[in-house]
Amino acid sequence: MPDSSASPLSVLIVDDQPLMSGALKLLVENTADMECVGIAANGEEALESTRAVHPDVVLMDMQMPVMGGVEATERITAEFPDTSVLAITTFTSEPYLVPALKAGAAGYLLKDADPETIIGAIWSVHRGESVLSPAVTRKLLSSIEDDRPGVGTATVAAGDPDGSDLTPRELDVLRLLARGRSNPEIAEELHISESTVKANLSKIMDKLEVRDRVQVIIRAAQLGLVTLSLG
Repeated sequence: MPDSSASPLSVLIVDDQPLMSGALKLLVENTADMECVGIAANGEEALESTRAVHPDVVLMDMQMPVMGGVEATERITAEFPDTSVLAITTFTSEPYLVPALKAGAAGYLLKDADPETIIGAIWSVHRGESVLSPAVTRKLLSSIEDDRPGVGTATVAAGDPDGSDLTPRELDVLRLLARGRSNPEIAEELHISESTVKANLSKIMDKLEVRDRVQVIIRAAQLGLVTLSLG
């Protein structure tokens, strides 16, 4: 949640479509405790703007001229580890999805997401959380199950985490996470508190030896702990 005692969360918008960047700017500027600190039309401009204004969050389109979103994400996250990149695009295809996540994007949303989802995702990635829309999660799981290039399947060596020590509750949380549920949605569905959801997610990450929600989903799918048939 926003902290009214802190400075507004600064957002840089990167999109080569003026109508889209304008709409996102309007959304950000009309959100309490949030401000748009710039608009860039390609990845090169995004890198220059990030160096100039040091935004908290970058909303990054993927397909752009000069420098695309994947390369820009990789360079920004490498140079500015305190800046979170949220990919927001019309594409769920693998040429963008998996490379963007590997490049360091903390989240991946589709542009048809409702305003509340976009704003919530901005706050989430700023808090260090990872965000994937349900459609993106399904695509990611499909990629893993099909063993397509860029994702692969896990081979579990002796001593490597295999998920066998996950509790029934942790598995419940994991499976809902793989369906694209947010923490509040998981809490409501399982009739537990949001803090309990966060505690379970932390334990899951520790047991699977991963650092964020995206990696949890990838690792769990590779190990066969979650599948598309879960619905």
